[in-house]
Amino acid sequence: MPGFLKKSTNSGLVRYGQEYCLTKSEVNPTAETQIETPTWLIAVRAAEAKQATDIKVLDLTGITSFADYFVICTGSNSRQIQAISDEIGIQLKRKARELPNSLEGYNQSEWVLADYGDLLVHIFSEKARAYYDLERLWRTGKNVPIPPE
Repeated sequence: MPGFLKKSTNSGLVRYGQEYCLTKSEVNPTAETQIETPTWLIAVRAAEAKQATDIKVLDLTGITSFADYFVICTGSNSRQIQAISDEIGIQLKRKARELPNSLEGYNQSEWVLADYGDLLVHIFSEKARAYYDLERLWRTGKNVPIPPE
């Protein structure tokens, strides 16, 4: 048997060189993992960078159990909708270390929904936004003012 393979005598398992044990990770946030900017604002800035229009943020804390914030915006065509979605994904990954739990509608690009857990990002075409009218549907949510850059 090669030197890097060791056959365990008691369990019949083959072990490869040095073993690594995973220990419980530190659950308290460190300076590296804490972010000052809320994820919804990172998403808004990314959408602004790709010229999204009519950007709205709804605070749904206490209203829904599945999300705290909605970011809703409009793109003028399918390529721009995809570009907005891509930029939001890149910025949330880079600045908040967040990846989407799911991404729906990207290929059709009429309505892209990115689920980041406590944040849902909706990127609409103008026609789809008027049809679904999420602001009316979730009118009990509070409009969050977007601070200037």
